[in-house]
This record gives sequence, C-alpha cells and structure tokens, in this order.
Amino acid sequence: MQGYTDIRTQGLVARLPEGWRPYALLARFDRPIGSWLLFLPGLWAFAIAAPSWAEGLRLTLLFGLGAVAMRGAGCVVNDLWDRDIDRRVERTRGRPLAAGTVTPRQALAFLAGLCLVGLAVLLQLNRTAILFGLCALLPILLYPLAKRVTNWPQAMLGLTFSWAGPEGIAAATGRLDATALLLWAAAFCWILGYDTIYAHQDREDDAAVGIGSTALRFGERTQPFLAACYGAALALLALAGWAAGLGWLYLPGLLLPAALLARQVIRLDIHDPAGCLRLFKSNREVGLAIAAAFLLGRL
Repeated sequence: MQGYTDIRTQGLVARLPEGWRPYALLARFDRPIGSWLLFLPGLWAFAIAAPSWAEGLRLTLLFGLGAVAMRGAGCVVNDLWDRDIDRRVERTRGRPLAAGTVTPRQALAFLAGLCLVGLAVLLQLNRTAILFGLCALLPILLYPLAKRVTNWPQAMLGLTFSWAGPEGIAAATGRLDATALLLWAAAFCWILGYDTIYAHQDREDDAAVGIGSTALRFGERTQPFLAACYGAALALLALAGWAAGLGWLYLPGLLLPAALLARQVIRLDIHDPAGCLRLFKSNREVGLAIAAAFLLGRL
C-alpha cells in the first residue's frame, strides 16, 4: 500500500511532456503554495509602500515570477542535500532525486536555469533591492543543513521566506527602513508558526532518521507555541502599518487574518498529517488578507 505523500502528479503536471514532469515535480510546480508563501511578504510591502498602482502592479508581477523561480531553485537545492534522507521518509521518498528519475547533474543544470530567471527578475529592480536580493543566496544554500544541526530549521526557513518583505520595501522605495524590518520580523514569526504545522507531517520519520524540527521540539505543546508565533506576527504587522503611516482602517482589517490564524491554532491536530497540510495551505488566504488590510490603510 502506498504511504502518505503530498506529491501531486495530476493537473498541470500531467499535461506536460513526459520528460518535463520530473523537473516540474523537483521544483514543486505541482504544489504552488510554496511560491505563494514566498511571494506574499513582498505583496505586503507593495500594499504598504508602492508609490503608485502601476508600479505596485509591475513589482507584483516581477516578484510573482521571481517567487516561482526561486522557490523552485530552493527546492532543487534542498533535494540535492537531502536525497539520501528523502529516501527514508515516507512523504518524500517519491521526490525525483530520491527516486532516481532526475540525476544530480541534471538537477544542477535545471537549478542554473531557475537561477538565471531569478537573476533576470532581480536586475529589473533598483540597486538597493539588487544588493539585498543577492544576500538571500546564503540562507537559501544553508537552509537544508539546518535540520541536521538544530531543532530549529523552521527559523532558517523563516529567515529565507521572509526576505521578500524587506526586499519589496527596497524595491518600492529604494531603502531599507523600520517598516521593512518590522515586515521582516512579522513574516519570520508567521513562517515559524506555519512551517511547524507543516513539519508535523514528518515528525515520526524525522525522529527516526535523526533530523530536527520545531514539531519535534514542541510536540504536544505546539498549540501554545503556534499561538505565540501568530500573536507576535500580528503585533509586528500592526507596528509595520503604524511605522508606514497608514490610516487607521488597516487595524480592523487585520481582524480577518487574526481570525484565520486563530482557526489554525484551534483546529490543529498534530496526529493528522493531511489536516496539517490543509492548515498549512490555508496561509495563502491569511497572507492575502494581510495585504488587503494594508491596502485599506492607504484609502
């Protein structure tokens, strides 16, 4: 009997030429939620600081393309580091590098292509954003190693996936200011929470192969940890709106994402992998609701 996996071979992936499908799975094109979550802190930045609707739309499109490319690149790096571990974890043993449908050399060539797309996007931005964006390469490369040395690899992912917040402020304004740092911190706390939910899918396998996670660190005490992460994220988002000089409407606008996050805390069942995945995916709506709240503050 096939075990639990979150790999999806239906939909768009099934319509691709057969030779392309392993690469699409390697970059997680079958699961766009990761690209959404990488992109959304950038959308918050544009909602707060874009100088015009036209520029906000231009940056949104650029960051959307960049998020797809760089999330794919990050997945390739992760799977290159983890292919031996992935073969021993139920959810990941079907990944192309672990299963042998893509060789490491082929993966490196694909990685180079994705990075070129990301570089082409980056070069459309101002100098501050370009320099700051290049600095993101280090945490992208180091993230897969974190689980081998700490129970807090979700913190490294938080640092990496939150990068679009300050990067977006830099792209919109040409500077890194208090708003950028507050968005970065808010996104970090949000990601630390939702990736802990995600990690509960692999908790038992991770323990068996000797890698760490906040899911293992907190176990049955995950709900209060999650509440603390999400509460801190909301407080920092409120401060970011204040620092940006938004009108008061953004504060009631934050009630919707607050309710969505509270729902995750209440409904979390760490013994239900499929339920953890559903809660994790619901963070797309959370991120969009946060962007909407910031737009309200600019009315």
